[in-house]
Amino acid sequence: QVQLVESGGGLVQPGRSLRLSCVASGISFPVYTMAWYHQAPGKQRELVAAVTSGGTTTYRVPVKGRFTISRDNAKNTVYLQMNNLQPEDTAVYFCKATAPWGMDSWGKGTLVTVSS
Repeated sequence: QVQLVESGGGLVQPGRSLRLSCVASGISFPVYTMAWYHQAPGKQRELVAAVTSGGTTTYRVPVKGRFTISRDNAKNTVYLQMNNLQPEDTAVYFCKATAPWGMDSWGKGTLVTVSS
């Protein structure tokens, strides 16, 4: 059974940093594409960043240069380093694992609130 567990969210002031983690179990992690999505209140879930099994990364334009996605295959973990956080980054952040054959699995999310 696939399980994705996010952690690292919280309340932070504008300009500060957070690092989110997502630990995966029940999958052959190295072959999966891993991604972070966010969903702000009243809005649709959006892709924030993704990293393929080969290490290719993709970022949503507003977070380029501020956020970094990385993966540690030995720990079955994907990270999202978020720097210079802004109020518009406030959202629930979800981890997604996509299998080579296309099946998606989601975590339950972790809340990030950016406020002074």
